Amino acid sequence: MEDKANQISERLLDYGVAIIKICARLNKTVIGKHIGNQLLRSGTSVGANYEEARGAQSRADFIHKLQIVLKEIRESMYWLKLIQRSQILRGAEFEEAIKETERISKIIGKSVITAKKGR
Repeated sequence: MEDKANQISERLLDYGVAIIKICARLNKTVIGKHIGNQLLRSGTSVGANYEEARGAQSRADFIHKLQIVLKEIRESMYWLKLIQRSQILRGAEFEEAIKETERISKIIGKSVITAKKGR
């Protein structure tokens, strides 16, 4: 179980790096700065909140912290889709970040369900 958690931690660290790179590519306009700041905050907090969940003091605390991770990944998806729809950024790296956001969201969502079942 610890190995799986370490793998997720590494994946979320890589995700944070991808988000940083996307934010660095955004234009330094008012719009780019606003979206970039929002995405940077939510996208990089995913991994940090997951690490907090790993150190939870109880099952209820673990579930609560995982739900925060889920909330932040969903917010990140919103900002990525806004960038995509407004065509501010394009490219393979950007499209891969959207796909990874979807995959991470599913992983964390299933983790919350499993934790609630007490397994």
